[in-house]
Amino acid sequence: MLMQSKPTGSTRRFRLQLLSVLTASALTGCSLAPDLPATPAAVPTQYAAVPLGTQHTAVPTWQTFFQDPRLQQLLTQALAQNQDLRLAVLNVDRVRSLYQITDSNRYPALDLSASQSRQRLPADLSQNGGQNGSASIQQQASVTVGSSWELDLFGKVRNQSEQAQQQLFASEAAQRAATVSLLSEVAGSWYSYASNLQLLTLAQHSAASYQQSLQLTERKVALGAASELTLSQQQSLLATSQADIARYQRLLQRDLNALQLLLGQPQADLSALLPTAQDHLTLPELAAGSPSLLLTQRPDIQQAEHQLKAANANIGVARAAFFPSISLTANAGTASNELSGLFAGGSGSWSFVPNISLPIFNMGRTQANLQLAETDRTIALETYQQKILQAFRDVSDQLADKAGYQAQLSALQTLEQSSFRSKQLSQARFDAGADSYLQLLDAERSWYSARQQLTSARLSYQQAQLGLYKALGGGWQSTTAAAVTQ
Repeated sequence: MLMQSKPTGSTRRFRLQLLSVLTASALTGCSLAPDLPATPAAVPTQYAAVPLGTQHTAVPTWQTFFQDPRLQQLLTQALAQNQDLRLAVLNVDRVRSLYQITDSNRYPALDLSASQSRQRLPADLSQNGGQNGSASIQQQASVTVGSSWELDLFGKVRNQSEQAQQQLFASEAAQRAATVSLLSEVAGSWYSYASNLQLLTLAQHSAASYQQSLQLTERKVALGAASELTLSQQQSLLATSQADIARYQRLLQRDLNALQLLLGQPQADLSALLPTAQDHLTLPELAAGSPSLLLTQRPDIQQAEHQLKAANANIGVARAAFFPSISLTANAGTASNELSGLFAGGSGSWSFVPNISLPIFNMGRTQANLQLAETDRTIALETYQQKILQAFRDVSDQLADKAGYQAQLSALQTLEQSSFRSKQLSQARFDAGADSYLQLLDAERSWYSARQQLTSARLSYQQAQLGLYKALGGGWQSTTAAAVTQ
């Protein structure tokens, strides 16, 4: 007869350790999602990271950056009424609901059900009928509390929840990106309206002046005191300014249409909120040496990062499909053939149904799902890296535009002043008879062109400032590098 040895102390400790591991696995599950890969990116030296804990100059909020109260009111209306932004908000609400649905699978479901039934059986089917084989009436009442839960041994449910949560974060980042784009578009159209209005006013003043000169020249030609060439030159200047008037009126209407669309009010009267030709509009200067850490606050980069994390969690879901899934279903309650006996002694009932499912053969579908998840993560990684590089290029481009337009503005201001001085001197020489009228017309044409270029360059500089503000991710509050990296 074989003798059974008693378990030693080390054996008992091993069994206890094994039991604790299995218990922890049953409660928390392991995750088969891989670690996120490194995302190296070529960072320009002017945006090199600074030491942790260093206080950064924050990009100002839009309420601080856009200081004109009329523009602030337009931006407030756009944030409340723009259709594209409303769709972005609704999409966040939708994804949030999907996340809550998915995350609920991590916890046991608890249901309460109550029922009562009455059934009449004919005599030949009744087992409890009388001696004469009469029909019987059967009734039953029950109250049951049931629960079902899938043991997340391999992290499938947890990774599904993680994926849904990252998709929620990505949708929230997309909403912020839509907000930044909306603010930039409204401000851009508003500043474009101001510039085109100044150009229209300039063209109208020039046309009025040319009209008076043309009338005077026509009288001189009739008297033989001026040549037909001078008259033709005057007509050309007037026609040019009239063509400019028509062009700027068209551009003004397009700017107004854009503002009405962005505000979600196609027929709105915005006259009280529009700039005037006498306004001298400026924007606060942004720091040219903003560190690269600021670029991580761009909503589109945040969106790509969360999409990468969601794709990474999906790999864990696909890997868990190779392993068995275990679900537990249990219920307990009371049942009786009379309502009065539902909670009497001996009426209790219960059931416990564990279920295990193990994939064996499905024509490679499980393996293909894993390959698809890995490819999706590779695509998300490439997209994330591309967003980072694009962000650096956007800032570099806007800084180059800003510096270039600033130098151009300085040169055009000198040109406008010198053109005005040339026009004054030419007028004086013409009045003294030292120059011909053609020279005076040429000086006036040069001055008109210099003022046009200066006004257009101001708008280009303002657009570059708006572009830099958008490239830096819009306005966000001051923070420390250490807080951001956590």
